[in-house]
Amino acid sequence: MGVQREPGQKGINWSNIAIGAIMNMVTTLGQPLEVLKTQMAANRKESMLTATKTIWSRGGVAGFYQGLIPWAWIEASTKGGVLLFAASEVETATVDIVGPGAAGLLGGMTGGIAQAYATMGFTTCMKTVEITRHKQASAGVKPQSTWAVFADIYRREGIRGINKGVNAVAVRQCTNWGSRMGFARLAESWIRSARGKKEGEQLAAMDKIISSTIEGGALATWNQPIEVVRVEMQSMAKASATSDRPAKLTIFNTLAYIYRNNGIKGLYRGVTPRIGLGIWQTICMVSFADYVKVWYALSLLSIFPSRSF
Repeated sequence: MGVQREPGQKGINWSNIAIGAIMNMVTTLGQPLEVLKTQMAANRKESMLTATKTIWSRGGVAGFYQGLIPWAWIEASTKGGVLLFAASEVETATVDIVGPGAAGLLGGMTGGIAQAYATMGFTTCMKTVEITRHKQASAGVKPQSTWAVFADIYRREGIRGINKGVNAVAVRQCTNWGSRMGFARLAESWIRSARGKKEGEQLAAMDKIISSTIEGGALATWNQPIEVVRVEMQSMAKASATSDRPAKLTIFNTLAYIYRNNGIKGLYRGVTPRIGLGIWQTICMVSFADYVKVWYALSLLSIFPSRSF
């Protein structure tokens, strides 16, 4: 069984909001991979080595943590709770009807869409702005603070400006977590069958990590083109943009613009660091989160043995 009901669970499990927020904060340790994939997606002619050198030139090790504070932390502490809560409730409600793989897919898709529109619009946009706006400094102009940039965008473009590319984020998150959770749960079922474990029997930690790594992390990066589209829509690195870049970007005209100028390869720029990031995020949010939920429920039951949580 792909979804393990926590001991004593009854009804809606609100603790998943806190657990999701905590686990997603752990995923921000992968910020260097986030910066690298964004750099490559925004500057599609750069190799991984060139992108690494460019990031290093912006402050050494600190360059690989651009956008972490406050935007990545705000994003992680909010979207993780939304994702795990929504995904867990949908998985629990549908697993006996459609099976673990499909339940994971539905849960991941629902959680991904919910987190995109609830919390990720402005934080993802501002993370990308921080990673791609370094040309200001190289031109000899003193860079604005991140809050000044935020205020300037809001003043000029309002809510839409700070949520630029949110529809692309929603498509990415829907396909991201639908794939990650669906593939990971399906892989867990295969591993359980291969190990001869009974339905509902817990997998070993290494089995869960393997399922998240191979299926949930690596295979779920098939949607890299929408990630490159999202970065282009939110990027401030427009100096190298060609004259045929649409003035008003949508998902479809941005996709066409990238393909026209960079071909299929351009739509998959940054996929290698994203594979590493996807593996890390899936291990945290699928495999480790399962154990944290069970540990949390058992801890509460030991304190309040007569109650259901």
